[in-house]
Amino acid sequence: MKLLISTALLLAAATAAQAQYPDKPITVVVPFAAGGPTDKVARDLGEVLRKQLNQSVIIENVGGAGGTLGAAKVAKATPDGYTVLLHHIGMATSPALYRKLPYDTLTDFEYLGMINEVPMTLIGRSTLPANNFAELRKWIDANKGKINLANAGLGAASHLCGLLFQQAVAVDMTTVPYKGTAPAMTDLLGGQVDLMCDQTTNTSQQIESGKVKAFGVTTGKRLNTPALAKLPTLDESGLKGFNVAIWHGMYAPKGTPKTVIDKLNTALRAALKDPEFIKREEALGAVVITDARLSGAEHKRFVEAEINKWGPAIKAAGQYAD
Repeated sequence: MKLLISTALLLAAATAAQAQYPDKPITVVVPFAAGGPTDKVARDLGEVLRKQLNQSVIIENVGGAGGTLGAAKVAKATPDGYTVLLHHIGMATSPALYRKLPYDTLTDFEYLGMINEVPMTLIGRSTLPANNFAELRKWIDANKGKINLANAGLGAASHLCGLLFQQAVAVDMTTVPYKGTAPAMTDLLGGQVDLMCDQTTNTSQQIESGKVKAFGVTTGKRLNTPALAKLPTLDESGLKGFNVAIWHGMYAPKGTPKTVIDKLNTALRAALKDPEFIKREEALGAVVITDARLSGAEHKRFVEAEINKWGPAIKAAGQYAD
């Protein structure tokens, strides 16, 4: 009898705590260093979530191992809604990139919803003889074995896009990894490498200034930004089905109560409608999610599809991290 009473009291206390959620600050773990694109998204979103949840939102940067250290921390955290993860496309690529991942992407998290997508562009050094994608395709075919393709390091957006691009054109290129986008862009501007595929947040200014040549947008639709509105998609230029974007989503530890998940999802949906947040995202070249992927179920289905898309490309390239 005492055991039944104790159990009932514990359940009642847990239910009351969920009803009052949140009654203390919420920590959003960003699995990368401060100052990067994902950190910027988290801090802008955190400001809006604070208003929606009427509680402080703390951004904690847990960088290292391509984002897997921070993700692992959240997977092992107490499932009470006070520790959540904000991660990018690495959530879907890590299962193929890392031989020993300390968590299971699809079973160790509760999916809260997607936040945004950031388009990418294929760019080249200003001295390339090609001026559009058709001419670039001919140049690539005529220079097999001589082409250098820059990226910002293993698992970076530019690395992933580069893998799919090589497969799409069926030409292996010499991949040149750098320690970040800045040095990769510096060498592209200097003509030391030929091509790079990277986020609009990193390429728009260089394209607008004419310092690089732009050959296409990687998403299914053209962009509305002034600098890129006339740039065709790679799909319409001949690479049918080519669609690559960097995206961000939010996650909680597996076992977080549904009432808490629902409150977080409701707050996220409201935050993504905030005019100031939308304005900041558009300034970064990002598109705020408004479709079914705002739900946890559709978010998870999307990530699973991304895992299935990226896994074969990464494994075919034989590029792994220990």
